[in-house]
Amino acid sequence: MTTKVQPQLALQTPASNRAPLAFGWISSVLIAFPMLQLTGLLLLGGPEALKSFTRLRLDATLTVWLGLNGVFLAMLRSGRTNAYRRVLFVLIALSFVLTFIPNLLETRDHVAFTAGDMADCRIPFCHMVIPMVLIPAAFTKTIIFPGSLLTGFASIGSMVVLWLAGSLTLGRGWCSWVCFFGGMDEGCSHLLNRPVIKTVDRRWTYLPLAVLLMIMLVSAATLSPTYCEWLCPFKSVTEFESVTSTRVFIQTVLFASLFIGLVVVLPIVTRKRVQCALFCLMGAFQGWTNMLNIHEIRMNRDACTDCGRCVTQCPTFSLTSESVAAGGALTSCTKCGHCVDACPRNAVSFHVKGTKLFASPRLARVLFLYPAFLFLAAIGGGMMVGALLRIIRLVTTGSLI
Repeated sequence: MTTKVQPQLALQTPASNRAPLAFGWISSVLIAFPMLQLTGLLLLGGPEALKSFTRLRLDATLTVWLGLNGVFLAMLRSGRTNAYRRVLFVLIALSFVLTFIPNLLETRDHVAFTAGDMADCRIPFCHMVIPMVLIPAAFTKTIIFPGSLLTGFASIGSMVVLWLAGSLTLGRGWCSWVCFFGGMDEGCSHLLNRPVIKTVDRRWTYLPLAVLLMIMLVSAATLSPTYCEWLCPFKSVTEFESVTSTRVFIQTVLFASLFIGLVVVLPIVTRKRVQCALFCLMGAFQGWTNMLNIHEIRMNRDACTDCGRCVTQCPTFSLTSESVAAGGALTSCTKCGHCVDACPRNAVSFHVKGTKLFASPRLARVLFLYPAFLFLAAIGGGMMVGALLRIIRLVTTGSLI
């Protein structure tokens, strides 16, 4: 039966999946072996780096390393992508909160930043700021963010280089494999087995583009990071300005309200990544990088029966009946792999642009998984190690600090 998704977006409970294409044990181990070495290099470093490790840090790092590679092996052996990715993605988001806030307390003794912190450029730079700084940087040679350009924790230069590398490698896959905020709304979107709100008007998918355009123009006009000052939901779980005026109080209330509504409540009742898909300016900005990236999601029209399952289960509203009929996803696709796993006819697959369609979907998937998983491990692995150490410290000393 064909599911009608226009002009509404149907939000249905996932149906039971088919047995996906998978590798055998020997093939899985052989394919996963290089990942063992690469992630080991990322997390452990070389012999000189290991000399600075305490025994506790080494044990935590080895635990995370084994866990990551066990998940990668499971991805290959089962042929499923999204379920395993989602677990790690949510863990990374939780790890970020457990490490970021204690780090702030250790480096500047407080979470809420002050005018002095801004004057001294001690505000960690976030990838969400990137769309806002481009126009002022191009036309006024000004970085409109009170952070360090090259030194210190989360410097502007390091985050921009990381974003460029991730975007060129994964496109908007950044939003499902790299973004350490994304796991928050993704985790909340799986707290209920069935959606309470089953349809969402498709016109809401244009809201992120409107937010992006508005914020870029206002930030350029005022030479200030407007999204950070008024609309970022994640200020509630990272850092915020000390409440010293009515303006700051209103901003703080907005941050908390947006976090509760967009990151917690709406994902729970819709089983969708509402913040990422329907509000985030960075997500909208990342859409153009899918046009540069070589990896994409394609539909084999000869095998497709137009059951609509991929459309209804897409967590970011990146598939429509029209896009499926055209054989691909929209530019908002985050390459999470949910549609690939969900298709009962093996009609949805990863594809490398420029190669023959559907000639080897397993190979195309591995060619995407390697860079995607490496970025996930590079960004999230250290956070997971840090979170594990913080938890151990909490258990043994009663404090995260």
